[in-house]
Amino acid sequence: MPLLEVTNLQTSFHTRNGIVRAVRDVSFSLEKGETLGIVGESGSGKSVTCYSLMRLIPQPPGRIEGGRALFDGVDLLSCSKEQLRSIRGKRVSMIFQDPMTSLNPYLRIEEQLIEPLLLHDNLDRAEAVKRAIKALEDVGVPSAAQRIRSYPHEFSGGMRQRVMIAMALVTKPELLIADEPTTALDVTVQAQILELIKKLQHDLGTAVIWISHDLGVVAGFCQRVMVMYAGRAVESASTEAIFKRPKHPYNRALQKSIPALQPKGAELYTIPGMPPDMSKPISGCAFAPRCEFAQDACRSGDMRLETVEPGHASACVRVQREGLKL
Repeated sequence: MPLLEVTNLQTSFHTRNGIVRAVRDVSFSLEKGETLGIVGESGSGKSVTCYSLMRLIPQPPGRIEGGRALFDGVDLLSCSKEQLRSIRGKRVSMIFQDPMTSLNPYLRIEEQLIEPLLLHDNLDRAEAVKRAIKALEDVGVPSAAQRIRSYPHEFSGGMRQRVMIAMALVTKPELLIADEPTTALDVTVQAQILELIKKLQHDLGTAVIWISHDLGVVAGFCQRVMVMYAGRAVESASTEAIFKRPKHPYNRALQKSIPALQPKGAELYTIPGMPPDMSKPISGCAFAPRCEFAQDACRSGDMRLETVEPGHASACVRVQREGLKL
């Protein structure tokens, strides 16, 4: 049985300008110790998917309108607040994208780091502070025993990001959701954080959902990848298959956009057009207006993930029906 099984997740935002359907029928599963990468452009629904699992969508205007998210047999979307509190922050932790808005500016780092330990692990304060200092040292915060008494504004953006990572890892969660966790960090610290999470996975069997724009990190760190576009999963497979045998034009276009893969001196590739307006009905494949392979069949019907080869699913109708080679 998977540690996490998400089925037909639907999340919308009801605004004055209409209903924005941010996540539409997203399904995936995650085994213990597995790492799933979720990639896609900004606005594709990656972060909203994971915020929905944690029930952190602001309500209103947000609404989780359908689906299930079974975590070790408990539906995170419909369980009681008491059940959710016992899971969130202890068994499931999240590294947020923006550390400045996620850390409380009025509290010292110490208070924010030890709170989950006092709440969930029933440690005394001295032991909790000791564990918090060790967590800061693990993510590369120098002079951690002194810096733990600082306020968030006394840290740089990269250091605040390290504090957020330490806060998520300090309870040794069974599932870690990481939303662009290394964006503000230089490559050496990024490598250090990745090694730390790998060690956590090895020692405790922690499962990881890794949201990122950095396809290089995803290729080297994740075992499976789900590609999202306009609120839907458009391709899902092992990391090797995603990068070596793309089965959706959007995945192919994303990889063509990686500067390091461009011939030296060549003009950088950009995906033409803009993502669709999610507050308006979308007929057929949402990527069709930007796709060089689009045909009339792509502009109608309901495009859903279908298995096109063992362990590899695509929502491209031409790949499903014609075996289109990308």
